[in-house]
Amino acid sequence: MSHTVDPVELTARLIRCPSVTPDEGGALALMEDLLSAGGFACTRVDRGGVANLYARWGNEGPVFGFNGHTDVVPVGDPADWTHGPFDADIEDGVLFGRGATDMKSAVAAFAAAAIGFVQERAPDGSIVLALTGDEEGPSLDGTRALLDWMGEKGERLDVCLVGEPTCPDRMGEMIKIGRRGSMNVRLTATGQQGHSAYPKRARNPVPALARLVDRLATATIDTGTAHFDPSTLAVTTFDTGNTATNVIPATCHAGLNIRFNDLHSGDTLTEWLRKEAEAVTDETGIDIALDVRVSGEAFLTPPGRLSNLVARAVEAELGVTPELSTTGGTSDARFIKEHCPVVEFGLVGRTMHAVDERVEIDQIRQLTAVYHRILRDYFA
Repeated sequence: MSHTVDPVELTARLIRCPSVTPDEGGALALMEDLLSAGGFACTRVDRGGVANLYARWGNEGPVFGFNGHTDVVPVGDPADWTHGPFDADIEDGVLFGRGATDMKSAVAAFAAAAIGFVQERAPDGSIVLALTGDEEGPSLDGTRALLDWMGEKGERLDVCLVGEPTCPDRMGEMIKIGRRGSMNVRLTATGQQGHSAYPKRARNPVPALARLVDRLATATIDTGTAHFDPSTLAVTTFDTGNTATNVIPATCHAGLNIRFNDLHSGDTLTEWLRKEAEAVTDETGIDIALDVRVSGEAFLTPPGRLSNLVARAVEAELGVTPELSTTGGTSDARFIKEHCPVVEFGLVGRTMHAVDERVEIDQIRQLTAVYHRILRDYFA
């Protein structure tokens, strides 16, 4: 198998683009030039100050789609890095830089595989790369904007592969066939301020909110499903902003993050939280308000043709039988699931978002080989 694009060199060029969300940093411009030269029809789908790129080879179906992002998280203090975060240094077969793992290598690997594949053999169908600059940010004007634009233009994917890092420790060990849902909750308990020496003249919101938080934190939401671990609730903050030692505060706040499986939705969990808050209000007389933000619903692409396609390619190229998993955080697959079947496969993710983020060069080439075989087998 020969490629006209070197995925390692392309990864390094992408790392040198300082594309910290929402800055494009030259990364999508680089991809547009590369893909256009490879015969892909490219369209910028920018929205809300976010750069996005839709690149398509072919006009007929079936359509195999790839989704990825070129934006990266901030680097922190550059002095903490052994190599410059945007220098793309290579040392002992390892490429360093922000985005090396998450996920400029996967974007480069799929672009190299796709360009090489269509030049070796024109498939009966189409290949699409839908690339965004808003995955690490609010995710309002990235993949969502691409999907909205596709709907307006009548563009449709039959299946989609997302290139997020999916392997915990060993290349090829895991494919994501779904993701847990995620929601953030801010609880505000309101009482009446007063002097701490005369607690009966005040209505203290702190014990009431503490009671509610304890009830929620110790509750068993569920025991898991066939493809999902049990849902979890984490208390992320509890505060009053009270700097005085002799004042009962008027308000108290708590923050929760819930990761939930496909037994629930954001709406059903919100209703559970509301009932628990009302119960504590009835017991204490303290009003407790909820502010709920659902960043993604749980979803599952049932094991079948798409996951089998990817698993066979991993086994053939890497000699590893991957686990089908739904672990981890959220990804843009949560938006694509409404459009077509979607799975995720990418690199080992141990250094993503970390200082000295890095990737083994051999893994970039392995990933390219897996992506190439997926395309070959899909269009066989």
